[in-house]
Amino acid sequence: MESRQEDRAQIRVILADDHAVVRSALRALLEVEDGIQIVGEAEDVPSAIADVEALHPDVLLLDLSMPGGSAIEAIEQLRETHPRTRVVVLTMESSPMIARRALAAGCSGYVLKQAAERELVEAVRLVAAGGNHVPQGLGTAPEVADVSGPNGLTTREAEVLGLIALGHTSREIADRLGLSARTVESHRSHIQQKLRLNGRPELVRYALDRGLLPDSG
Repeated sequence: MESRQEDRAQIRVILADDHAVVRSALRALLEVEDGIQIVGEAEDVPSAIADVEALHPDVLLLDLSMPGGSAIEAIEQLRETHPRTRVVVLTMESSPMIARRALAAGCSGYVLKQAAERELVEAVRLVAAGGNHVPQGLGTAPEVADVSGPNGLTTREAEVLGLIALGHTSREIADRLGLSARTVESHRSHIQQKLRLNGRPELVRYALDRGLLPDSG
């Protein structure tokens, strides 16, 4: 019984990078940490998606530049189909524009490979606990700035929250933002979990207090 409880306490991680030497280095970095377990490796986008579907990890470490498809689209897909798996992007891309795209797609962390040795473990633990990790230099961009401190919402979540506060249904929000109703419901669930709010009145009050309501036109 005790060993099963310890297994459940492990942060289960999948490594997705097309370079075997990088995966090996990441495994070496993470496996020495208490409470972190590497449960799979993937070398392309389709394999990363398949591994998440099969293994249900807590965290997917995802390189943005892998063969087999768009990593950004994979993040959006996994956010909808496997919302309990948090995605940490691990990349050489230090462009704020790329970071904004990844965060808007739904990743919870963004770590530059050159900073992995000092930031990755903290990012994995923070994201697995429901937080977000963005490098200081990238997090100041208005499109990705947290709107609620340690429980910060992504840009898309803040947008959905504002429309919920205006009284729009999930179907209306989906049509307005070009999303599926299921994705909107997933965003709503994440918003409530992050902000620890229940019901529309509390969401409306939060949005009003922080000026998140968009123009109603």
